[in-house]
Order: sequence, then structure tokens, then C-alpha cells
Amino acid sequence: MMKKLLILPFLLFALKTSAQPGEKEAALLVVNQVFEAMRTNDSTLLKKCFVSEPNTFTAFIDKEGKSRLVEGKFQQFIDAVGQPKEQVWNEPIWNEKVEIDGNLASVWVDYAFYVDDQFSHCGVDAFHLIKQEGEWKIFHLVDTRRRSDCEIPDDIKP
Repeated sequence: MMKKLLILPFLLFALKTSAQPGEKEAALLVVNQVFEAMRTNDSTLLKKCFVSEPNTFTAFIDKEGKSRLVEGKFQQFIDAVGQPKEQVWNEPIWNEKVEIDGNLASVWVDYAFYVDDQFSHCGVDAFHLIKQEGEWKIFHLVDTRRRSDCEIPDDIKP
């Protein structure tokens, strides 16, 4: 009986802090919509995935071997995605990890970026989302980029 009483607070804590059923899928859906917007040049869909002024960054190692962090301009991203182009920007993802606490979600994914079927780079995308008025929205995105040491699963490659 004493063991059961000791376990009860931990169970209540776990229930309180865990995501509601379907929340992880809902947060991941928003992330997948970003990649769909990129594939289809849909800047309207892209904007719907984000808060009005999100932070975006890229972390990489430069040619001199130094660690760099560059802030992106979200409007430039919107413009680039929405611009008509003959090539398809395809960014397949795998190893999705989603963590949620209340109205905060973190989504971490491995990715490979292709222009049509031509490999460009790989890395990790790390998204932070906030749930407001019943919808998940991205407020922070940072990605890494590299052209080597990419372990891309065969089923991801074009």
C-alpha cells in the first residue's frame, strides 16, 4: 500500500505534464506543412505555420572551421518559397522527435535538402512551437547545414 501511495504523485505529475492525445501529431503536422509549402511554392501556407515574426537561424561550420550562427530574415524565406520556379525544393525528414509541455512544443528532425533530385545539403531542423487559440505555430526555427557526413536513409533519397 505504501508503494502505491508513493507512486501516485509521480503518476499525477506525468498526467499533468504529458501532451494530450494527438498533440504531438498536430505539432508535427505544422512542421510537415512547412515542407509542403516549400515543395509547392505556397507562401500562404508557409505563413500560416508561423507566428507573425518568428526567429530563424542557421548554425554551421564555415570554411575556416569556425562555428557560426546566422540570423535569417523570415520575409526573405517567404519570398523565396513563394517565387515561381521550375525546380522543386524537396526537404524530406526522418527521426522526428516531438516533446510537449503545455502550450510549448519542440520538434527536432533530420533532413536532406534537394533541388529537384539534386542533393544540396543535410542537417537538423529544430522547431519551437506555441499553441495559441487552439493552433500550433512556429516561433523559432534553427537549422544546421552540411554537405558531408550525411547519413540519409535509402527510402528518403529520391
